[in-house]
Amino acid sequence: MAAKRSIPRKPKHSDLPNRGLKWVIFAVFVLMAALYFIQQWMNAHSVPDFDGGRAFNHLVKQVALGPRIPGTSGHEKALAYYKQILTPLAEKVTPQSFEWRDRKDTTKVWHGVNVVASFNFKATRRILLLAHWDTRPFADQDPDPANRNKPVPGANDGASGVAVLLELARILHENPLEVGVDLLLTDMEDLGDYDHDENPNGRNPFSIGAQKFVEMNPKYIPEFGVLLDMIGDKNLRIPYEKISITNAPDVIEKVYAAAERAGAKAFVREDGQAVTDDHIPFLRRGIPVVDLIDFDYKYWHTVLDTPDKCSPTSLKQVGQTMLELLYHR
Repeated sequence: MAAKRSIPRKPKHSDLPNRGLKWVIFAVFVLMAALYFIQQWMNAHSVPDFDGGRAFNHLVKQVALGPRIPGTSGHEKALAYYKQILTPLAEKVTPQSFEWRDRKDTTKVWHGVNVVASFNFKATRRILLLAHWDTRPFADQDPDPANRNKPVPGANDGASGVAVLLELARILHENPLEVGVDLLLTDMEDLGDYDHDENPNGRNPFSIGAQKFVEMNPKYIPEFGVLLDMIGDKNLRIPYEKISITNAPDVIEKVYAAAERAGAKAFVREDGQAVTDDHIPFLRRGIPVVDLIDFDYKYWHTVLDTPDKCSPTSLKQVGQTMLELLYHR
């Protein structure tokens, strides 16, 4: 007797749409999951946009507070402004107070404050970005002798670098990184005397706040650092600062490659002059910190260093370069 064979049931017409619908639902689910993971990957590997207009607003507000000279109301107001902006954004904001006895007038003691805003505070690998926030007490390079005892407004020389850091703080808050980032606002960079090297015991040095920071934080060793100083000039042009390219060429290469990716034409691969600035105390400690500075600025240490000489476009170029440096993979 022959074995019976089961004959496959011919699917009913009513089964086909249901089966097709299930495949459509499954395909949509897979597509949505793929799009989600692609978006997550893009978020993790994309470089945010820097808002030059917002940064320029920070520049204008700093200057409007008055000269930022230790011991003045403008200094106090600026410090309060930085804390107001940074405290909701950073994981930790640390003001570090210090004192400096004037070497020309030993009866005078200056009281300074460095401000550190830290992001991803627990990360062991850290990057430092810094700028000085004080202003020079006397416009001794002003072409008019009557102005040379007046304070410098410090729109480009001080406020521009800080303005970029304040806008970077917002972006770092909204787009967390795996690496730790510290934003350092140094005080009393601009109190120095030009002839300090010839008479170090009787003259004040530049970069007092940066030197105090290095002394007060001996265990702080970031992977590298970038100093932003005088980077708001409308006609911005940033060549290699000589001390930086000599002592930290690898960091300079990282920065200028980032500038090229950002399309920041202000960065030019040409040798510039050596500048005594806040990067030097770090280099002496063995920490590779480079200086981004456009020293070809005719309003330097004059009463005409005002916001109208600066540009949101310039701040955008520097800020976007910093984002390329931090976020590019």
